Amino acid sequence: MKSTAMLKIGVSSCFMYPDPARTVFGHKTLTYLEKDMSLFLSRKGVMPILIPDLPESELIPFLAELDGFVFQGGADLSPESYGATPIENGRWMGDRHRDLYELKIMDYVFKNKKPILAICRGFQVMNVFFGGTLYQDLSIQTKTPVLHRDADKYDHVHHAVTLTEDSLYTQLYPTLAQKKEMVVNSVHHQGVQTLGKGLVVDAVSKDDQIIEAFHYHDMKNNFALGVQWHPEFSHTLGNTVVDPAPLYDFFLKNIRS
Repeated sequence: MKSTAMLKIGVSSCFMYPDPARTVFGHKTLTYLEKDMSLFLSRKGVMPILIPDLPESELIPFLAELDGFVFQGGADLSPESYGATPIENGRWMGDRHRDLYELKIMDYVFKNKKPILAICRGFQVMNVFFGGTLYQDLSIQTKTPVLHRDADKYDHVHHAVTLTEDSLYTQLYPTLAQKKEMVVNSVHHQGVQTLGKGLVVDAVSKDDQIIEAFHYHDMKNNFALGVQWHPEFSHTLGNTVVDPAPLYDFFLKNIRS
């Protein structure tokens, strides 16, 4: 058992690159943690720590000091990161630099059997890490009738997801065991196309079957859990969406065990 010392949760950085038109630090690259995420992860005895963009020789010792890892949302993944040809004349080229940074971290974390919670973009990174591919734009490539993202409505967009027969979420939310359905927010236009090797689907979007949650098949040896939605944004919609606390509790429990 781990001691009762403060848990250190490493969080992958979002990136903002040099832009001379930006008044503050316009010529510099910024790495940051979105505020709702910092509030969601911070608890008594739990300290979220942003993982800096360091050379590998300095990054690995930094990662070794952390207990668990959260891969947060943000920019699209680059098609290059999963061997795809860009569609729409390269309209969604994503952030290749961040892809390489996060895939390097995930490789270390997985090999060292440290718990992973992957959220939205992080969920997509996890799928790519395990050899999966992505839809570059759901509306174009799947013709889905479901609204998965709206720039103006943002974290007010929501839809139902259907739980698979052996979904982990029937354990986390026992009241859903019979209904096998819950409502989540939705802030993404990309999604899983082919599932990564070793990943087990926990939930799909009810009306278009887009994969919304998965976990690694051997959770006893490698705890790795991913969701396409944003649990940290749940407060915006209150009781309309599923309570995010059991998900984070499950992650923390597996760090402490």
